[in-house]
Amino acid sequence: MSDKQLDKGRSFLKDTIRQRVDFSQTGQARNLPAPPLQKPCARSVTRVDLPDGQQALATLGRMPLAEAILRRESVREYTPAPLGIEELSALLWATQGVRDVAAPWCALRTVPSAGARHSFETYLVVNRVHSLAPGLYRYLPFDGQLAQLAVRPGVSRDAAFACLGQGFVANAAVTFFWTAIPARMEWRYGMAAHKVIAVDAGHVCQNLYLACQAIGAGTCAIAAYDQVVCDRLLGVDGTDEFTVYVAPVGKR
Repeated sequence: MSDKQLDKGRSFLKDTIRQRVDFSQTGQARNLPAPPLQKPCARSVTRVDLPDGQQALATLGRMPLAEAILRRESVREYTPAPLGIEELSALLWATQGVRDVAAPWCALRTVPSAGARHSFETYLVVNRVHSLAPGLYRYLPFDGQLAQLAVRPGVSRDAAFACLGQGFVANAAVTFFWTAIPARMEWRYGMAAHKVIAVDAGHVCQNLYLACQAIGAGTCAIAAYDQVVCDRLLGVDGTDEFTVYVAPVGKR
């Protein structure tokens, strides 16, 4: 990337932050219906019931919070051991679990989000997880289930390719892909939505780091990926929904 491109990017970021947003024109202010809190899932899609994630995290995550924060680190080497389905459910609960639905447009989860809008969907490239066939899944936090989108051995290699050939992705037990549906946040915040979506992504991934540490697993956040290839891998359109963050997970 050239210095000219970097300067252009910095200028755009500063202009976006300084921009005065007219909140009277948001969908919420105009009494338009809010986008659904969870992306709809077709009835024809196979679903997998998950163990109670809250209970799993309480049972498996015995490490004190202070120790988990102290020991938190990026881990790129994983053992061949699979994750248990209870461990996966604990990690999903820690990152996007639903604690309460305060209103039809407002869900309280295990991570903070601007206006409780939670614009993310969680996709999983499963490589080695007990009870799950290798393939692509989507977390349905309001149902406590996974939607089985594709069963495909070798999909972890596709994930590594989408992450610019970073080989440790292929060796992970499971790789978390978070997408953003910006309309959820735009409904409340208009043009200010795009800044807080980026902020919210950090909240989600930090919870994954701490939960992994607590259960004896490891992760490494990835922002270096091919946007088009990732979106194609997940089956999203790249406009109304697109990849924003990636994190492989495996046993240490």
